Amino acid sequence: MKDVVIVGAGGFGREMFGYVKDCMSAGKDWKIKGFIDDNPGALSGYRYDAEIISSLDDYHPAPNDVLVCAIGMPKPKKRAVEKLLSRGAKFATLVHPAAHVGSNVALGEGVVICPFVSLNCDICVGDFAMINISAGCGHDSRIGAFATISGFCDITGYCQVGEGAFLASHVCMRPNSKIGNWASVGIGSSVIVSIKDNESAFGNPAIPLRMGK
Repeated sequence: MKDVVIVGAGGFGREMFGYVKDCMSAGKDWKIKGFIDDNPGALSGYRYDAEIISSLDDYHPAPNDVLVCAIGMPKPKKRAVEKLLSRGAKFATLVHPAAHVGSNVALGEGVVICPFVSLNCDICVGDFAMINISAGCGHDSRIGAFATISGFCDITGYCQVGEGAFLASHVCMRPNSKIGNWASVGIGSSVIVSIKDNESAFGNPAIPLRMGK
């Protein structure tokens, strides 16, 4: 049995607590050890049978610990994960039992697949990417490391989502479209043409935001 440590005790961390419990009910040989969070009061006012056991800086993994990352924003996620990996932390890949994972789907280290996600076939999901509730990913698509796919997104066939990209809820991608590394796409947007690296885009169709112009 492994001791699960949830990295982050905010809203997504509290959701992750339930997902870990669901995995345990489905037969995963885990028990929840607690949360890591730099805010010691993050769980104040909530009722959970687990506590914040450490800040990020003070945490050092025990031999039986396995971590699950519950940080949604890609850049803070990458910073936290790299710090923990440098101390020898081991991360679990969590696939909720209510998710569908089809044939020839490759999931990297630390990936989180939430309830009712559908990954059809021949898909690659990079390390520490997260795909949130009820999102779908079509055949032959690629999701980069540290990317965050929010709930109800529709990634169709042959799409590419770059490293560290952030897709807000209900983003849709046309087949063969591409979102670049560390780009972000706003809520409800439709990606028809490619979004370049580091760009922020919004709309139907999604176009880059040109602030101040």
